[in-house]
Amino acid sequence: MVNIPVLTVEKLNKRFFLHEQETFIPSCDDVNLTVNNKEMTALVGPTGCGKSSVLKCIYRTYLPRGGRILYHAEDGHTTDLAQASDHRILELRKRGIGFVTQFLHCLPRKATLDVVGEPLLVRGEKKAAARDAAADILRLLNVPERLWHVPPATFSGGEKQRVNLARGLISRPRLLLLDEPTASLDPATTERVIELLSAIKAKGVAMLAVFHHPELVRRLADRVVELTPQGAEFQETEEKIQ
Repeated sequence: MVNIPVLTVEKLNKRFFLHEQETFIPSCDDVNLTVNNKEMTALVGPTGCGKSSVLKCIYRTYLPRGGRILYHAEDGHTTDLAQASDHRILELRKRGIGFVTQFLHCLPRKATLDVVGEPLLVRGEKKAAARDAAADILRLLNVPERLWHVPPATFSGGEKQRVNLARGLISRPRLLLLDEPTASLDPATTERVIELLSAIKAKGVAMLAVFHHPELVRRLADRVVELTPQGAEFQETEEKIQ
């Protein structure tokens, strides 16, 4: 079976304007990539080359300066995320596009079960079902049960990252963006995350991920895009890195 493109990025560029210095700082330039269902495309490159900026442009946390970001829906409709309305972006975030960032952002007094289950509630799931699903994935990611009813604001960095991952993975979006998903995790939990990502990918989820560790790229990625500080050099491999 031929894998189907879920995301196509063409000549994406982003830069930031420093008002005090009245100058532009480039972030990413001329980025081209494809993400298919049942595949992971990995973004690699040195610090400062714009990997996280690419993800944020796709999720529309940042507004791109130029280029096209084409999201291909299951019904055949294509949306240019660089030009789409805010309403369309919010609609896609509910059901089509998920993002696991490097940092956990949530309401300070919300229990961990409800933080993780929120994406399912947004989709219309009952609270009890969302909590059950949240408990399953928290258990899988080694989050102690004693923490499930506690707000994650006071958790350690590794515990927060596991909660963040659980929330991003629970709804299995069609396109999943991952920014250093195993940062701050111990080796045992990292292995569980690798297994979980592999299982979700096999069920049809398309993934675009930022990694710094070559071993994770080798084990998970089907395609690789290497960015450089001066721009983006497009390199794509159909097979996993050896």
